Amino acid sequence: MSMQGERKHMNKDLTVGKSRTVLWKFCLPLFGSILFQQLYNIADSFVAGKFVGENALAAVGNSYEITLIFIAFAFGCNIGCSVIVSQLFGAKKLPELKTAVYTTLIAGGVLCAALMAVGALFCPQLLRLMHTPENVFADSKLYLDIYILGLPFVFYYNIATGIFSALGDSKTPFWFLACSSLSNIAMDILFVTAFKMGVAGVAWATFLCQGVSCVLAIVFVFLRFRKIQTDTRPKVFSWHLLRSIAAVAIPSILQQSFISVGNILIQGIINSFGSAVMAGYSASIKLNNLVITSLTTLGNGISNFTAQNLGAGKPTRIKEGFQAGLQMVWMLCVPLTLLYVFAGRHLVYIFLDDPSGTAMDTGVALLRILAPFYCVVAAKLVADGVLRGAGKMRQFMVATFTDLILRVVLAKVLSGFFGTVGIWMAWPIGWSVATVLSLLFYRHGKWQKE
Repeated sequence: MSMQGERKHMNKDLTVGKSRTVLWKFCLPLFGSILFQQLYNIADSFVAGKFVGENALAAVGNSYEITLIFIAFAFGCNIGCSVIVSQLFGAKKLPELKTAVYTTLIAGGVLCAALMAVGALFCPQLLRLMHTPENVFADSKLYLDIYILGLPFVFYYNIATGIFSALGDSKTPFWFLACSSLSNIAMDILFVTAFKMGVAGVAWATFLCQGVSCVLAIVFVFLRFRKIQTDTRPKVFSWHLLRSIAAVAIPSILQQSFISVGNILIQGIINSFGSAVMAGYSASIKLNNLVITSLTTLGNGISNFTAQNLGAGKPTRIKEGFQAGLQMVWMLCVPLTLLYVFAGRHLVYIFLDDPSGTAMDTGVALLRILAPFYCVVAAKLVADGVLRGAGKMRQFMVATFTDLILRVVLAKVLSGFFGTVGIWMAWPIGWSVATVLSLLFYRHGKWQKE
């Protein structure tokens, strides 16, 4: 099969065609995928809050901050593999492309096994460090124990979706997630209401649905690879490619991990205000994460676009992709900002039975403070997508860590003066400063000189 025929058959080449049209068609299924991905977490919180109780909602939200550490490593494998495979695909190096995928699958499995051991040993200590109240501690630990068992599903699903995205196929992961997420909602309700399993039912429903989507995704990857013909037999493992993948993956892992650690520190501050504040925060942060994760995923799409075009020697298309990316994320941010600011109380009510009280007031205040700054952080995440796709990881990390450090420090300081409102104020300040840095780094990229 010819190279041109193979590329047409299995993927979307992001190096040809009008940049804006190509990027939008590629990113829209990614956006749909992340909506369904977030349904996992929203369904967990909805079922816990509505059918079990406020303490269960607090426990699921509390555990979620620790699960983000594990997701950070899985995401690092995703983005490291995705960027390198995108560059190899753009450069038409198919044998090396296959080797990069096999190398990631092997290295990801080793990393996952190590994290499962660490998680089993140290999650209770992390819950203590977060000042988890005793009335939600047992449920938080139970949720984490089950989550850790399903960690291989999380890892290999992320790697598989990174491969599909690198090859320009953003539709296949969308269909996996759509079916899996809708099934998760149904199983959440079944396990909690019919089987009376409480928080354990929420965790097991997620475990099973993630397992199915992971297995299907990996099977489809290998079916796709069987159709890729190469002149030479690709190696199963390459230390050289592992180093290239790690050069992108490790900074991404560090970024996400430190953000998760920062969120745990912030969660510890929040926990000191009691379980009602924890429940309100848990509800609203799910809504906030829906936006931020969607923007991050679109940024990942821009990373694939950037990497493919650099691999193909077409850096001038990167500026066009950046401008199209800004238009895309801002069109998403404006309606969501208005929705969260003016209808935040109704949205938080989805997760809470009590329409008034501390939990509700906490959730509404957080949304009203954060939502007006979504357009700001969106610009950062688009610029970060270009930096990451171009391998500019040092600049990427500087902007990210600046945001993180400011948020953690200011949350601690401002909470002493303004209570929980002070914690929420730290987010927009960190976002704004980091956005300026990311945009400056983007402006000094080599694509600006073409």
